[in-house]
Amino acid sequence: MTDKEFEAALVDAAFALGAGAGWLRVSPAAAARHAGLNLVRARGLFPCTGTILRKFGRQADAAALSHMQADGSVRDKLFDILLRRFDYLQPRRAGVVALMRVLPFCPPLALALAEMNLASMGWLLEGAGVDATGIGGALRKRGLLAVWLYGLRAWAQDESPDLTATMAAVDKALAKAEDMAQRRSPSSSQPAATEAPGPAIP
Repeated sequence: MTDKEFEAALVDAAFALGAGAGWLRVSPAAAARHAGLNLVRARGLFPCTGTILRKFGRQADAAALSHMQADGSVRDKLFDILLRRFDYLQPRRAGVVALMRVLPFCPPLALALAEMNLASMGWLLEGAGVDATGIGGALRKRGLLAVWLYGLRAWAQDESPDLTATMAAVDKALAKAEDMAQRRSPSSSQPAATEAPGPAIP
């Protein structure tokens, strides 16, 4: 098993454990035992529980950025990228929803996830051809995070096999963000969906 395969197996085990026992019981060692993985190797690749979430985010970003559509508007590209990220979350739904439920009671974890999510939004913006650097990039990342969070809340309750409600929520949030940015800066050529500021919470 390669390191990449080992990491994927441990991350999946952590989310399965979080779904069944609650996230307060999740640790790299507990996830390794849950999946029958080598503890020494787990210790080397996962120094702390935060590493599990960091690697999970990177895996979700990789899934979102793979096979991106080459044509279409930036808004269309962002819609496609965000839906690919939700597709990655879907098989791990129970663990993700369990994580969402524990966040209000664990501020340090919520803060860490907020920082990780902002970094992820930067990669997703760049994947759609939008600059995510500087002050403007920081605002765009917060704006896309607001769109992601709106879609995430819908996804957590969306039991349809094709994620119809999630797609509708993401499309609505992108449209609203685009409208807000156009009203704020009518002459701006930057896609509005990437500019509207939003909350930096996971």
